[in-house]
Amino acid sequence: MMTIRDLAFAMLVLASTILVLEKVPGISAQLVCKGNLTAIVTQCANFVKKEGTKIPPSSACCETLKDVDIPCLCKHITPPIASQISMEKAVYVAKTCGVEVPSGTKCGSYIVPPSPPPSPPVA
Repeated sequence: MMTIRDLAFAMLVLASTILVLEKVPGISAQLVCKGNLTAIVTQCANFVKKEGTKIPPSSACCETLKDVDIPCLCKHITPPIASQISMEKAVYVAKTCGVEVPSGTKCGSYIVPPSPPPSPPVA
């Protein structure tokens, strides 16, 4: 069973990787995904755990995601990170918070499916 500590470690690894790679000339522009990864982990971890059902994120979680480039972050999801979080829930949380995650975006091995068509108006 995954704990918040495991998720925090996985996100710390992601953040560290980004910070290290930003020092390599020519790569930094590709890795500027915006956002505060520590705050994202702190505020959103409970909503992206593999265990349990999807639950709407808190307003604090949404606040941390408002300026994050999710497709950019998705490019840096490694298998160890993907094994700790539900990418489907992560996309659900982002979309629920109003953050655009285009269909076809690849997050680790997860590919964001097309959004369902809007329901027809009730007559």
